[in-house]
Amino acid sequence: MSESEKILSVNNIEVIYDHVILVLRGISLEVPRGKIVAILGANGAGKTTTLKAISNLLRAERGDVTKGNIVFEDEEIQDSTPSALVRKGCIQVMEGRHCFEHLTVEENLMTGAYTRRDGSSKIKEHLELVYDYFPRLRERRSSLAGYTSGGEQQMCAIGRALMSRPKMILLDEPSMGLAPQLVEEIFGIVKQLNENEGVSFLLAEQNTNIALRFANYGYILESGRVVMDGEAGMLSENEDVKEFYLGVGGEGRRSFRDVKHYKRRKRWLT
Repeated sequence: MSESEKILSVNNIEVIYDHVILVLRGISLEVPRGKIVAILGANGAGKTTTLKAISNLLRAERGDVTKGNIVFEDEEIQDSTPSALVRKGCIQVMEGRHCFEHLTVEENLMTGAYTRRDGSSKIKEHLELVYDYFPRLRERRSSLAGYTSGGEQQMCAIGRALMSRPKMILLDEPSMGLAPQLVEEIFGIVKQLNENEGVSFLLAEQNTNIALRFANYGYILESGRVVMDGEAGMLSENEDVKEFYLGVGGEGRRSFRDVKHYKRRKRWLT
């Protein structure tokens, strides 16, 4: 893939917390411009840490990128600040939604436009675009965010990110704690934003099944390493992925508890 086709390139990064704990061990991945890429894996695999390394949020948790580099729009960003990265067009929607509970839904959305300098009329126009994608937010625009449902808060968090007019959104565990119908709705909106607005997405997700249905490409992490990557369709048909991440293998449904750890490692390495 040529440099012009990539919006993001993560090159062999290592992340250490508290100068001692090695969490990511040589992670490399790419996000093509205008595509959806999924980072998959179990809890603790390193998905969230990877996103925070890209968005420069690690230092708040005493983490550092100690090796490798991260390139966004042909510029190294690992030494940038989160606010500078938002201005460049890359923003993260964190796990757990993190809305400002004491503000209304609309006030939450407007906080996403704090880096913009293109005038209030353009911002209001973009707010209406967000409401077009999230009609439920329009209905709840005057409600305090803390009194809205989990699904509405997730929509609000994504809508707030959209208000910064991003080129790429890092989306962390969008399905967490939501009913399946809401998960489908939110992933459907992500797909629309990708196709209609050209926003690239890098999403971290434990729900491998739905992530592979909506993503173009996927990376599977285990213990801070990429153990497999490929086109989403190819991964969804891979027998190892079916067995360990989709819960279906050649012998029917399996759980992680049914398979020894050494056997899992051997299967990935063969």
